Amino acid sequence: MDCPSKDTHRTRGVPLSVQSVTYPVHSGGQGPFVPGHLGELTRIVSADLVDAALEIAGATQRRVRLLPSRVVVYLLLAGALFAEIGYQQVWARLVAGLDPNTATPGSSALSQALRRVGPAPLRELFTLLSGPTPGAARRRGLLVCAIDGTCMYVPNSAGNAAAFGRQSGRPEAASGYPMVRLLTVVACGTRTVIDAVFGSYHVGETTYARQLLRSLTPGMLLLADRNFAAATLIEQITTTGTDLLTRCKDGRILPPIKDLPDRTWLTRIGSSTVRVIDARISVRRSSGATHLGHYRLITTLTDETQYPAHELVDLYHQRWEIETSYMELKSTIGADVSSAPAPQPGSPKKSGHC
Repeated sequence: MDCPSKDTHRTRGVPLSVQSVTYPVHSGGQGPFVPGHLGELTRIVSADLVDAALEIAGATQRRVRLLPSRVVVYLLLAGALFAEIGYQQVWARLVAGLDPNTATPGSSALSQALRRVGPAPLRELFTLLSGPTPGAARRRGLLVCAIDGTCMYVPNSAGNAAAFGRQSGRPEAASGYPMVRLLTVVACGTRTVIDAVFGSYHVGETTYARQLLRSLTPGMLLLADRNFAAATLIEQITTTGTDLLTRCKDGRILPPIKDLPDRTWLTRIGSSTVRVIDARISVRRSSGATHLGHYRLITTLTDETQYPAHELVDLYHQRWEIETSYMELKSTIGADVSSAPAPQPGSPKKSGHC
């Protein structure tokens, strides 16, 4: 892509790259929305993938429009980069580097375009893009992944409240923002999302976890916290061929069926044979004091010679990468919707109703 000199990137003294997601390009008489002319976004999500997602979802436009479906998808993606403003202002940033005669649709036209395309192409696009990328962590040939959930506030609307629910225990049923529960499987090392599911805040993590079994395959090692150490869920994970390394409650009774030379032991949880690792952990603080802790880990990696206990204990800390990915997500999209600025007049609002 041709990039002009730095001076042409400036509008009112602010670099264009800060204001928008595009750089000026030349359409060659083919119109402003030919593939590749939406700049930086098309470097990350190519036009052929967006077109494929639209075709799978049956959302490709049936006639020539000022707002083609492909461009509407990029508008939605750009909306995630500019979460604090309405879609009309997002549009201005999306096309900032294009032909000055590019369409300037009003809020009504943008709203109609968003409804026309709908959420299905975004779902299909996620399916096409999800999965581990080069650089993902591996240990002894296994792709290291983590599973966990989080809760996020969404805008206060009747639709969101009905779909997701609000926090319980409040004196007034209508108080507080609606909350969505999100559960993902993330590749450690790159923190790329392999699969995700979300829904009502009132549904628990282990219930949603069953929907993510579809993305688990042999050759993966899944790290999980002790909330996922339920017997039924362990059985379901092992049937996929995925190996598991999870923490369980320190006092959980796990009678040995075989003691191993490295002081770990085998036990049965439901129909699954697992290995138990009791780990004593010491952490030296900056003050010089030492903090002692105890972790009890359960794993389907039962060969103590191929998978030494100390390696698995060291590996387990990578589970925290999914926590940092959630922190990045919330800080990026501004999860505290109560403090988000109101959309500007004439700009369609963004709904958190996914």
